[in-house]
Amino acid sequence: MAFEPPRRLVRALGETAPDGDDWLEKLPETAERAVALRELTAERVQVPGGRSSLVVLVRTAGGTPAVLKLAPRRARPESERAALAHWGGLGAVQLLEAETAEGVLLLERLHPDVSVRSLPEAKALLEAAGTLRRLWVEPPAGHPFETVAERTGRQAEAMRAGAVAGPEVAPLVDAALAAREELLAAPPEARLLHGTFRQSKVLAGDRMPWLAVGPDPVVGESAFDLARLVRDRVEDLIAQPSGASTTRRRVKRLAESLEVDQERLRGWTLFRAVESGVRARRVGREQDAELLLEFASWL
Repeated sequence: MAFEPPRRLVRALGETAPDGDDWLEKLPETAERAVALRELTAERVQVPGGRSSLVVLVRTAGGTPAVLKLAPRRARPESERAALAHWGGLGAVQLLEAETAEGVLLLERLHPDVSVRSLPEAKALLEAAGTLRRLWVEPPAGHPFETVAERTGRQAEAMRAGAVAGPEVAPLVDAALAAREELLAAPPEARLLHGTFRQSKVLAGDRMPWLAVGPDPVVGESAFDLARLVRDRVEDLIAQPSGASTTRRRVKRLAESLEVDQERLRGWTLFRAVESGVRARRVGREQDAELLLEFASWL
């Protein structure tokens, strides 16, 4: 079969590597080789798929449904592999191969078209939060993962270097950077975090009702991980006349349900929303930027 990368993947990788690289060019050949090496039968490429990897639904030689995932080095697939191995299937999709070629993961098959996002909002948040709680474990000794301080440090530098003109943006950037400095002054814990958790990253499974996929793992405090979930369905929040108050209630509810400090959650939500908004504006996704920055202004 043809391993054609979905448009969403091509567009997203173009944003992260505007000068291009040869990973996409070599992808069909890499996928073909990975399938043949494992004696897999490829069924279809998952569309629209993710923003950082090619996902192929396959069957093993014994007929077991599985997923073959291929990602470029800048998407940190080896970090993902290490996190999935540490979780061992508790709350997250399970690895079917411990060690394979760089950038190639063979995973258990979930139901790729059924995410927590398909549930009513209140139920979706409840199930997503329950899944996230299971992932917050002690990182392995001598772990290879980036820390929250390191990751947000890079992001903060990019925010400063790529300051976006406009009176509505500068105060938000300043507030986000100040919040980060304050939050990092006294972090309360160091847990292994999913790193990019949201409702669409939680898929229905057979082994467990809901399992997380696609981590970009990082080590730090739980509030950092939960912050991305706060702004889920941001377009719906913006459309509501009561969006600002709904957001503040969501921060309170999620903080209480997962025993996270409410002010720390608010601070990380602010930082992550502003960082995402500034990054979206930098690559020309103006509509996304406007939504994220308006959301951030409510915090």
